[in-house]
Amino acid sequence: LDSEYVKALNRRANAYEHLEKYSEALLDYTASCIIDGFRNEQSAQSVERLLKKVAEAKGKVILAGKEKKLPSPTFVTNYLQSFRPKPAPEGLEETAELVENSGLGHLKAGLIAMDKRTGEGYDSAAKAFDKALEMGGLGDHEAFAYNMRGTFRYLRGENNDALEDLTKSVDLNPALTQSFIKRASMHLELGNREAAANDFEQAMEQNKDDPDIYYHRAQLHFILGEFAEAAKDYQRSIDLDRDFIFSHIQLGVTQYKMGSIASSMATFRRCIKNFDKVPDVYNYYGELLLDQQKYQEAIEKFDTAVEMEKQTKPIGMNVLPLINKALALFQWKQDFQEAEKLCQKALIIDPECDIAVATMAQLLLQQGKVTEALKYFERAAELSRTEGEIVNALSYAEATRTQLEVQEKYPQLASRLQGMGGGLGGPGMR
Repeated sequence: LDSEYVKALNRRANAYEHLEKYSEALLDYTASCIIDGFRNEQSAQSVERLLKKVAEAKGKVILAGKEKKLPSPTFVTNYLQSFRPKPAPEGLEETAELVENSGLGHLKAGLIAMDKRTGEGYDSAAKAFDKALEMGGLGDHEAFAYNMRGTFRYLRGENNDALEDLTKSVDLNPALTQSFIKRASMHLELGNREAAANDFEQAMEQNKDDPDIYYHRAQLHFILGEFAEAAKDYQRSIDLDRDFIFSHIQLGVTQYKMGSIASSMATFRRCIKNFDKVPDVYNYYGELLLDQQKYQEAIEKFDTAVEMEKQTKPIGMNVLPLINKALALFQWKQDFQEAEKLCQKALIIDPECDIAVATMAQLLLQQGKVTEALKYFERAAELSRTEGEIVNALSYAEATRTQLEVQEKYPQLASRLQGMGGGLGGPGMR
């Protein structure tokens, strides 16, 4: 019966697909995969293909109607601190006496708001930078204002407007290398690798000793999987400025990716010795220990990171160590309850944190709590910034929704799905 039924389902799914009834086709292919125990490669590929089609179609609708707003404070802080901290430009210091309701007054107010590192602070900063350029009269600081407005437009997902701002910034003041660097990472996100490489070249023509150039070029190599090149650039960034912690952290992560585990662990031990008060060191070190299944040690590092975050940034706390601890407890002891609690805690502190939402969805799915998982996957899609991220989150959501529909339409298959540990849903938990 099963094999005949599978053939009939596949035929009907194929017909639905030709009629562009993708959700119906997906349901039939999924049911046939479950009956078959996911042994039929062709049906499994059809499920993947249709998930992508459905997710892309829904993603375009979401993107078109999406209100452009800043991502979570955790995301914004992590992006901003990937550049070495610099004092405010001369004449924009906190002590500078400026007319409040002027272009320069708003520019200064934006920098002060940004320093709060909270969601509210970042929203105020974005508005202030918009207002500064609207009012004008910025003199020598115009290029800097375009850099700042472009940064926040990029963070809101307004990539083309952000590119325009950064182009104006480099045209007005090519010596502001940070504008070239930021434009490079935007080009890369838009898939234009050549333009990104060109921006780094131009930045180096302005100041070949700017350590941020090498740090961000290393990020580009890392994203493209060119780990040896990335390691070289991280090292160059360190040689030019040893005090920037993230060059050391990323060098350690890159060495790990290259399979040089001993070098990587040595880099992190040095980091802990030299930057013992920086929570990020413990969080990233914990991630690598977790990857090696050294659960106890990993959790100790995450706990240290959480404590330090609480002490140094009680309002704008980075919630990633909490999420990592949740993953560690899930992988080590299958302790769903505690893992869920930690994710909920992270979401209370930072409700917009997409990683916390996606992790929560996966935890619920692993327990077979499919209806609840679906809500979180849909929320993850809402929080995603770029089309690629939205499609990825929606693929999970559609896989989960289809799983629910299969259980409703074919209750006898529900037990088989449970036996597969929650069933579908794209890649597993990291």
